[in-house]
Amino acid sequence: MNTKNNLLLYLLIPVTLLLSCNADREKKNYIYYQEQGEIFTTGYHIKYAYNRSLKEVIESELHQFDLSLNPFKESSVISKINRNEPVKPDSFFMKVFLKSMEVSQKTDGKFDITISPLINAWGFGFQHMEHVTPATIDSLKQFVGFNKVTVDSEGNILKTDPRVTLNTSAIAKGYSCDVIANLLESHGIENYMIEIGGEITAKGVNDKGECWRIGVDKPIDDASGMQHELQVILSLCDKSLATSGNYRNFYIKEGRKYAHTIDPHTGYPSQLDILGATVLADDCMTADAYATAFMAMGIEKSKETAKEIAGLHYYFIYEMPDGTLGSIHSEGFEQFFAN
Repeated sequence: MNTKNNLLLYLLIPVTLLLSCNADREKKNYIYYQEQGEIFTTGYHIKYAYNRSLKEVIESELHQFDLSLNPFKESSVISKINRNEPVKPDSFFMKVFLKSMEVSQKTDGKFDITISPLINAWGFGFQHMEHVTPATIDSLKQFVGFNKVTVDSEGNILKTDPRVTLNTSAIAKGYSCDVIANLLESHGIENYMIEIGGEITAKGVNDKGECWRIGVDKPIDDASGMQHELQVILSLCDKSLATSGNYRNFYIKEGRKYAHTIDPHTGYPSQLDILGATVLADDCMTADAYATAFMAMGIEKSKETAKEIAGLHYYFIYEMPDGTLGSIHSEGFEQFFAN
C-alpha cells in the first residue's frame, strides 16, 4: 500500500471510531418515552427508548394509515373502493390486501376480508341472532368470499360483484404496529413496545433491561371487560403478538361456550373449540390475520396450518368437557413464557 493510501486509512479509522463513540454516548442518554392516544376507534400505547419524543411523527403516520384503511371514514381509500369509486390504492392498502389474500389461500378461506355483510347481519355480540334466516345468509353469501375480489397488474381492485365490500379490521391493527415499528427503527430505535388495539410488536428490552412482559387474559364471565385475570405472561424481545376471541362476551349453546366468530364458509357462528387464540409471529400483520383465522378453523386444522408458517407460534385456550379451561401451545412456545 502506498503512503497516500496509508494516510487515508489512518484518517478513516479515527473518524469511524469517533462516530461510533458519539452514537454510543447518545444511546446512553436515551430515556423511555411513553405515548398513548386513540386511533381507529381504539387505543394505542407505545414505549420506546430515544433522545426525544416522537409523538407528533407517530400520530402523523397513524393518521395517514387511517386515511387508507379505516372503513368507517368516508374519505378513506377502502371506503372509496367499497363504494366502487375510482381510486388508486396506496401502499398501506396494498400490503394489507395482498397479505389478506395470502392468508385466505393458506387457510382455505377461513380468513376473509369480505365477511362484513355477514357480521353486520348477526350484529355485535350476535344481538340479531333471532332475526337471521337461512334466506338471509344465502343472499349475503352471493357477495362474500375472498375469491370475489382481485387486483390487476396496474394495482386496481376488481370485484366480481359490485356489492362486495372490504373490511380489514382483522389484520390492519396488526399491520399498523408494523408500520410504527418501521418508523421507530428508521430513527435508529432498538428498544420499543407498540400496542394498538391489543395487538403488539416488541423489540429489544424494557426500561429494566428485560424482555417486554405481555399478559394474556384468562376467559372469564365479564361482558363489561372491567375484570382481568391473567392466563399467562409472555416474555418478548423480538416478536409480534395478536390475540383473537371475544371470550368475554361469548354465547352459550347446549351448555357449551362459543366465541363470537363467523365462519365465512357457512355464514353462521363457528361452533368450534377455541375460545381464545394468541399467535406470535415475526410481524404483527401475520400474527393478527392468523389469530382471526384460527378461531374459525378449530384446534386441529390450526395446528396443521401453523406448521407451514415460518416463525409462527400459537397458544390456544379452550373449554374442556367439565367446563374448566384448558390450553395447548405449539412446540417451542415455552421459550416465551416469562419466569
